[in-house]
This record gives sequence, structure tokens and C-alpha cells, in this order.
Amino acid sequence: MIQLGVLVLIAAMAAMAALAQTNNSTSDHRSIEVPESPLANVPSRTNESPPSCQRVEEIRADCIQNRRIICGKILKVLPDGLVVDSGYTNLMRSPLNHSWLVPGTVTARRAANLVEGHQPEAICIGLVFLTDLPKKPAAKIYDYVNLTGYPTGQYTYVSVGDLRRSVRRFSTKLQKSIEWKQDESQKQIAPLK
Repeated sequence: MIQLGVLVLIAAMAAMAALAQTNNSTSDHRSIEVPESPLANVPSRTNESPPSCQRVEEIRADCIQNRRIICGKILKVLPDGLVVDSGYTNLMRSPLNHSWLVPGTVTARRAANLVEGHQPEAICIGLVFLTDLPKKPAAKIYDYVNLTGYPTGQYTYVSVGDLRRSVRRFSTKLQKSIEWKQDESQKQIAPLK
């Protein structure tokens, strides 16, 4: 049964190849008229920006390329996320790396003389704002987090009194980072009024 199917497939492919060939015989000088394609009069788009799905893939690749591992102490719990002092690499050890939230009772230290790399999943160093957290369990101040974050710009918050700080903002969801970058690129393209 399978051999019969293979033979039918080979015969169909041979027939399609024969139809695709042009007849170069000297005895037959007839030309075959091919109707004009409806796309023949469409202008070339070589100078235009890439299609939106290609642009989304470029943005997605950029978000993945710039993702960071955020492992650090929670310094502030805000309604829309956490301010984290990242760089506590010893939180990545087993069994602590099995949960995104580690209790503050764990002994952890910030790595000394660590420099943030530029490759994907480099350890993020310094203060950051982390959004789109997993819902459970609830994070508390001085607990630790161990998550992958995707860049979403800057975040400004009030730290002490009226002191405002701007830090890098990360989302734990790739899709949110892609949407943010799309919105930012649309703002740059939009004409100024």
C-alpha cells in the first residue's frame, strides 16, 4: 500500500516537471500566451520598511538578545512591580533556583566586582524595576527573586521622601516587552504635532 502511494507521488511529480518544461523543438514555433499576472503592475517595495510581521520578529529577537537574569533582594514593593537590587548570584544555586521567589531568611550576598555582560541571560547588576510577576506567592520586602527579565525601558519611583530614582525596567513576560518596543517604535514614527 505504501509502495503504491510512493509510485503515485513520483508519477505526479514527473508530470508536474514535464508541464513546467518549455518546448524548445525547432519544428514547433508557436508561442504560448501567458495572461498577465494581476501583480505585474504592482510597484516594487524594496525601498519601504519591512512588513509588520518581519518587524515583530526583529523586535522579538532584540528582546531575547537583551534578556537578563534578575536575582536579587526586593527593596520596595509597589502596586505595579518590585524594585530589586540585582546581582545576588548565589541565589542561582540549587535548590533556591527552583522558585522565582526565595524567602528573606536565606543567606545570600551580592557578588563583589561583578560586571554585567552583554550576552543573553547575563546577570543583571544594580537596581531594577521588575513587572509582570507570577501571581503566587506574594512577594515581601527583603525577600529575593530569581527571574528572567526582558527590557521595557525606564521606571521612575520615589525612594525616600521626595527623592526620585530612575532605574531600568524589566518584564518577566516576553510578549509585554515586545508590545512595549512596538509602542515605542510607533511613537518615534508618529509625526510631531
